[in-house]
Amino acid sequence: MHEITDYIGRFAPSPTGPLHFGSLVTALGSYLQARAHHGRWLLRIDDIDPLREPPGTASQIIRTLEHYGLFWDKEILYQSQRHDAYREILHTLWKEGVCYHCHCSRHRLHDLGGVYDNHCRHRESLTNNVTPFDKESAWRLIQQHPVYHFEDIIQGTYYSKSTSIVLEDMIIHRKDNLFAYNLVTVIDDNYQGVTEVVRGADLLDPTLRQISLHKQLNLPIPRYAHLPLAINHDGNKLSKQNHAHALPDTDPRPVIIDALRFLNQPIIAGWQDYSLASLLEIAIAQWSPSEILKQNHQQQGYE
Repeated sequence: MHEITDYIGRFAPSPTGPLHFGSLVTALGSYLQARAHHGRWLLRIDDIDPLREPPGTASQIIRTLEHYGLFWDKEILYQSQRHDAYREILHTLWKEGVCYHCHCSRHRLHDLGGVYDNHCRHRESLTNNVTPFDKESAWRLIQQHPVYHFEDIIQGTYYSKSTSIVLEDMIIHRKDNLFAYNLVTVIDDNYQGVTEVVRGADLLDPTLRQISLHKQLNLPIPRYAHLPLAINHDGNKLSKQNHAHALPDTDPRPVIIDALRFLNQPIIAGWQDYSLASLLEIAIAQWSPSEILKQNHQQQGYE
């Protein structure tokens, strides 16, 4: 039995639909990375947007992970049960005078090209008596720790594509009274002691913002590893929005093998004769993140 190390990874799906092949690639990659480091692998349900979360989806995700042999450590953390913690940090930031209300419309942001110009930063005193949770406005955090690049375990050095985005005051609480994804991700990664985040490459740009938030909140910064994205035959990312097929509830082994192939990992001959648990143990022993980008994932499709 290998001794547990201080490595803590996590898989944090949003329950907006069932898991698909792209989700499995992310779950499997983060699982193998954690287990190969003899660490813990946690499951968090990022249920912060109830209007986009069909009833029963979180339970369906949990059952799917179990069906594919990806079992987590400790209790599942639900972000919907963490609102008091998020609110406390927002109040602290407000008292420190480092955030403000933004009343700008989507139309104005669209006219700006989608990048905010920090217009509302000086419209109100940052120490006035305005009620912090103003339902007519979003909260933005004054950018004090811009991050232009970071070192990714899989992708190498990743640079921001836009200086304007790096310098933008990011939203930390939305106008519709929901907590912003970047803020709660940082808060909960720290709360759970996550040392390394393994996820899809579509989150490379948000990582720059999240690192800046870690700095703003004086929190330790985890390592990051971004996996290539699974795409469909039209060249689009597999996603719930693109109606990606849900993972089948039949024999999970062929799909696990497909995911391992996608991640450019070695496949044992005669894998059909092995149990799911044995295949995963072999995959852990052979796991090599450095091999992942040694093939052209842009040409790979899966439906």
